[in-house]
Amino acid sequence: MLDSLSRADAAHTAVPAHQHETPYVDALRSLAAQDWQRLHVPAHHGLPANAPGIEALVGADAMRIDFPVLFSGVDQQTWHLTTPGRVTPLMQAQQLAAEAWGASRTWFITNGASGGNHVATTVARGLGTEVVMQRSVHSSVIDGATHVGLDPHFVHGSVDAGLGASHGVTAEQVATALREYPESASVYIVSPSYFGAVADIAAIARVAHDHGVPLIVDEAWGSHFGMHPELPVNAARLGADLVISSTHKAAGSLTQSAMLHLGHGPLAQGLESLVDRVVRSFQSTSSSALLLASLDEARKHIATRPDLVGEAVASAQAIRAAIRGDRRYRDATPDVLARPDAIANDPLKVAIDTRGAGITGGEAHHLLLRDHRIYCELSTPSALLALVGATSAIDVDRFLNALQALPEADVEPERPIALPSQCERAMGLGDAFYSAVEIVSATEAVGRVSADALAAYPPGVPNVLPGEVLSAEVVSFLRATSASPAGYVRGSADPALDTFRVVA
Repeated sequence: MLDSLSRADAAHTAVPAHQHETPYVDALRSLAAQDWQRLHVPAHHGLPANAPGIEALVGADAMRIDFPVLFSGVDQQTWHLTTPGRVTPLMQAQQLAAEAWGASRTWFITNGASGGNHVATTVARGLGTEVVMQRSVHSSVIDGATHVGLDPHFVHGSVDAGLGASHGVTAEQVATALREYPESASVYIVSPSYFGAVADIAAIARVAHDHGVPLIVDEAWGSHFGMHPELPVNAARLGADLVISSTHKAAGSLTQSAMLHLGHGPLAQGLESLVDRVVRSFQSTSSSALLLASLDEARKHIATRPDLVGEAVASAQAIRAAIRGDRRYRDATPDVLARPDAIANDPLKVAIDTRGAGITGGEAHHLLLRDHRIYCELSTPSALLALVGATSAIDVDRFLNALQALPEADVEPERPIALPSQCERAMGLGDAFYSAVEIVSATEAVGRVSADALAAYPPGVPNVLPGEVLSAEVVSFLRATSASPAGYVRGSADPALDTFRVVA
């Protein structure tokens, strides 16, 4: 669990006055308040009458601030599109975010944490071709590594086969991998895991730095970390050099908005120029002002309303407390904390064990959707996972009452495998991905080399990588996932997985 020092580091005892500011949002609103004749993109020109269907989707106010990115940075004092040496409102907003998350620099990105992972894998390739990488990274990391020609040396994190959850890696595992592969130029891990297990980032950062390489952390599910004393400390404060943060997931910005945080120290500072250039090459030249503005607003909200974060944590804890006293369900938090890699857990991820409840996690997920209009984050055959937004306390009673209303079978239902065993690697990522391919039936695919990264969604961790040999177990698992009411497989040749794309 978090020690008292870490809690003190994470606490915001006094919110700086400037964290209440939203410089980018203010600049957009100032522009929108003026009487424009727009003769530029976007084609709706900010007028609801020009696109009434769009107004119905996002509202007239959103259309009015939908300026192109260059113009939204206009200097409203001089009306020059660029003023050399001027700190723009967007730059000011990013500086405030860096301060809030304890980073030395922050970039706003509008193609999600997946885009952030593409940036980070390209940065890793700029350092060298070899990287020590956690195997249970998101599929976007594998995509990025494949596209830039990284050669990952995988470290296999802990797996809770019962719950169907992949977690993290330990500092000892990373140290062993760096000794075994001394040409590795970076370390790339995930923390927290989808189920909320928090790795010892400080220890892993020390190991990486002792070997002279930077630590990259995909903290997609921890965008709220470090913003309240009851939350774990975030990776940038713990020594990580580059951090991918999916701000919309828990901190409340609009979907597809995210941030990249640069850490402190010589290795992080050595990355800054490269990160800046790679961000520019990946970021759209038509970045959405709405997405950028949502990051500015979300930062202000979570940084200045610790009371709301406390209420969200309290609501999640209330669910756990009720589950701990329940006959049917079980709080799975102890399972998460029992893993060797977990030094803490995300209190806003509520993992509920449905084994013994007379219903599978998947069926519970489906019935909550269909009959109660309650949409949980994830289910496995053995578990249900709920996510509470960091500033969004929920109706605890509604959720608990719906759980109790779910049917209970007299005989405990059969639960298919929650996670398949690892496939054997036969080729490199890029060799398989860029090879000639053929489409074969599911039966014929067994024993063949996959040309795709195939990931059961959610959580999006690839169950098979390009270059790995498809086993009967993984084929069966992926097909069952695609047939379930609450999942699909990213990267598949067809939605039902009747066919697979394999190396010819």
